[in-house]
Amino acid sequence: MNWKLNQEDGDGETGVILKKKVKRPPKYKVLLHNDDYTTMEFVVYILKTVFAKTTEEATGIMLKVHHDGHGVCGIYSHEVAETKMKKVSTEAKKNGHPLLCTIEPE
Repeated sequence: MNWKLNQEDGDGETGVILKKKVKRPPKYKVLLHNDDYTTMEFVVYILKTVFAKTTEEATGIMLKVHHDGHGVCGIYSHEVAETKMKKVSTEAKKNGHPLLCTIEPE
């Protein structure tokens, strides 16, 4: 929270501290999308390396992606979400996978 001191001019009175509300920045979901070519093992690898998931968490998200067509990897600020999306795309391309990663507002 930001605090602002409201002071009077020159008469020596003490000021009043006013509380200012700060709006939190919006959060974004990072999503992986299912395709017919990316292996389940690679999706688990991505979830563990890019999103710091445990093997159990990564397997659960991978299965959600596989069964539902997409799954949430995490929720972050826009900058962090965008960076993670780019890391996934770069890693997938480097390894010959068409894995699609997107972000959307929470």
